[in-house]
Amino acid sequence: METITYQQLIQDIITNYAHKHPQDNDIQTQIVCDTINNHYLLLYVGWQGEKQIYGCPLHVDIKDNKFWIQRDLTEEGIARQLLEAGVSKENIVLGFRSPFNRKFTDFAIN
Repeated sequence: METITYQQLIQDIITNYAHKHPQDNDIQTQIVCDTINNHYLLLYVGWQGEKQIYGCPLHVDIKDNKFWIQRDLTEEGIARQLLEAGVSKENIVLGFRSPFNRKFTDFAIN
């Protein structure tokens, strides 16, 4: 069985999400993978008429061998996808929640 790294796993999840949710021709879907500093983002950049579109629906960092979910605006939920891929709850931090509120989740605090 092939072993997959945390870096490859999050890149695959973000890429799959981007392909499932394509934008129109005026809005680019950008996948940003900083494999040196372990920052992984999905961005939407473009224009709708005179309105600039810029959004970051997904942002995950890998720190201390844990996934830090900084932003997740997906319906599926990145944490659920990581759990389905075999990542333990102890290796997932809901970074978008305050440190105080993290202790009330089933996931890692830090």
